[in-house]
Amino acid sequence: MINEDTIDLLRECNSGTQMAVYSIDEILEKINSPKLKELLQKSKQTHENLGQRLHDLLNSYGDENKEPNIFARGMSWMKTNLKLTMENSDRTCADLMTEGCNMGVKSLQRYLNQYGAADETSKSIARELIAEEEQLTKELKEYL
Repeated sequence: MINEDTIDLLRECNSGTQMAVYSIDEILEKINSPKLKELLQKSKQTHENLGQRLHDLLNSYGDENKEPNIFARGMSWMKTNLKLTMENSDRTCADLMTEGCNMGVKSLQRYLNQYGAADETSKSIARELIAEEEQLTKELKEYL
């Protein structure tokens, strides 16, 4: 029997991957550097793959996916467009993505702590997602 912490952690991770893909899609069309664009496309693919794994796990447990908070998506969209209106550059895009990654790491770590009774598979995927966000942050530094 799957416990509620497992389901809750999977839902939050799944929501996070969806938010990451949404955010990357929002930024991609504004990127000038082919190298930065490739970096973000690679990260998007990784997030989509993790999201599919999460989706499959949730389905196997008879649960539905959690969509990202509509308010969070709206705020992200507004912040992105406001900042890019003020300075439309790869540096601004890298800054926005870095902020998003940092928020993702913070949230995911909080969920790992909050849902401590989750199974190891779920915790492992959450750690994988955290590692992806941390790696992307490192790789974005040259564009800041």
